[in-house]
Amino acid sequence: MKIAVTGSIAEDHLMVYPGRFTEQFIAGSIDKVSLSFLVDELEIRPGGTAANIAHGLGLLGLRPLLVGAVGDGFEQYRARLERRGVDTASVRVSDRLHTARFVCTTDSDHNQIGSFYTGAMSEARDIDLRPVRDRAGGLDLVVVSPNDPEAMLRHTRQCVELDVPFVADPSQQLARLDRDQVRALLTGPRYLFTNEYESVLIQERTGWTEQQILGRVGSWVITRGAEGAVVQQAGLRPVTVKSVPPAGPAEPTGAGDAFRVGFLAAVAWGLSHRRAAQLGSAVATAVLEATGSQPSSLSGHGLLARVRDAYGISAAEDLDRHLTGAS
Repeated sequence: MKIAVTGSIAEDHLMVYPGRFTEQFIAGSIDKVSLSFLVDELEIRPGGTAANIAHGLGLLGLRPLLVGAVGDGFEQYRARLERRGVDTASVRVSDRLHTARFVCTTDSDHNQIGSFYTGAMSEARDIDLRPVRDRAGGLDLVVVSPNDPEAMLRHTRQCVELDVPFVADPSQQLARLDRDQVRALLTGPRYLFTNEYESVLIQERTGWTEQQILGRVGSWVITRGAEGAVVQQAGLRPVTVKSVPPAGPAEPTGAGDAFRVGFLAAVAWGLSHRRAAQLGSAVATAVLEATGSQPSSLSGHGLLARVRDAYGISAAEDLDRHLTGAS
């Protein structure tokens, strides 16, 4: 299955604050916030939603095509992705802007405060999917993940025009998209991904009810953190899957992207939505236990053990032959 992943490619600066953000807020003064947090840890890691998803799919044995825009100095990052099985030939390199950057601080309750600099990502709107499709000899699925808004809209339109199934994954960009833009992103995607908060926000942004949205998408996948995930389809009973509990300390950055990795890999292997959500939950937990959103490996045997413990022998058996070769 040929999957193109469009979206952000970034550098993550991840910091850890040992206290709680909420302890620093003063009642009655929330409209005049000026805070500085002394952090104990700093990790600089490769990131970006599209790169995270493509990297994970590569680790699971797929050969995804990464489509996005970066700044100068991408070669080391490119080489790392290529070693993991990611095709980076469709990445545009800007000659004037820096690679996008995410700066995030996580407190002891796993609350996060982050900022995202778009940089070269703004040039993703200039990427045409037709040459990507032609070079790949056709595409089976395109993931439209958070990116420059004009790029997201263009790539959605092109998927419709080219009759290529696509995934709508607006995620954190929902906050800056208007009603017509969000509606345009929901022009018949095979899958819609949101978390629980975004599932409410997307209804507010579009002015559509849950049932109206379900009538416009193939399947709506909603991640619910520690409560697991649910897959909804119009006219069918929802598929609900519990989460896989982490065995140790958890760092939440990239967990949502990791869920998409497992889910989309299972879809590529022709497995059911239940198995896809179960594998997504297992991969998300594996990334939760790592620092950063792109772990150096995803042990197939380790994922199978998590699936077996959380969902039983039958689930592990269905995934066994696909995960045996995962790196």
